[in-house]
Amino acid sequence: MAAKPQICVIGLGKFGYKVGASLIHLNHQVIGIDSNPTKLQRAQKIFHQVYEADISNKQALEQIGFREITHALISVGDSISTSAMTTMYLKELEVPNVWVKAINEDHATLLRKIGADDVVIPEHIAAAQLADKIHIPGIIERLPFDPEMIIREMTIDTLKHKTLREIDLTNRHNCQIIAIRKHQETHYRYIPKADDVLVAGDSIIVIGKSASLAKITP
Repeated sequence: MAAKPQICVIGLGKFGYKVGASLIHLNHQVIGIDSNPTKLQRAQKIFHQVYEADISNKQALEQIGFREITHALISVGDSISTSAMTTMYLKELEVPNVWVKAINEDHATLLRKIGADDVVIPEHIAAAQLADKIHIPGIIERLPFDPEMIIREMTIDTLKHKTLREIDLTNRHNCQIIAIRKHQETHYRYIPKADDVLVAGDSIIVIGKSASLAKITP
């Protein structure tokens, strides 16, 4: 079994705290670092450990100890210099995976040149997701390895009383139904059978190219 990631969040503002809390909900132990006592007081209720430290001070980070840390997220607000310096310090301390929140593309480019393993711009992610939801009703997610590949939820009307074999989305549209939720049920059933019959009001989860999915009238 692979060793569980040892995670540290540096900067416990809205984004950093939310990421840390989400990881804790997924049963990870997360360490939090910030210089603001109020943010630390909130974080210590759920984080495994919290430290008050000046993150722009390399010695302060060294004293905390990053030898066991496998993943670090740097989320320090709008301070380009602080995020850049902290990124450099963590790579010098040989943290294998350093993720950094950036405020714009130029900031992201700088962070990558310094050594950040991954850079996120939360506003860009949120804007793209909102645009997708408006443009493609029912979209759940775009797949990272191919932006044209999406997962989409559809509600059955036209295709009612037909089996998955009969509608044959795989051959007709090069798409695949990966889950079905029967009308008035609350949970999806995954890997449906070819002889499953669709009823008006059923929901299906389909994966395929966005252009192909747009041709389907469920």
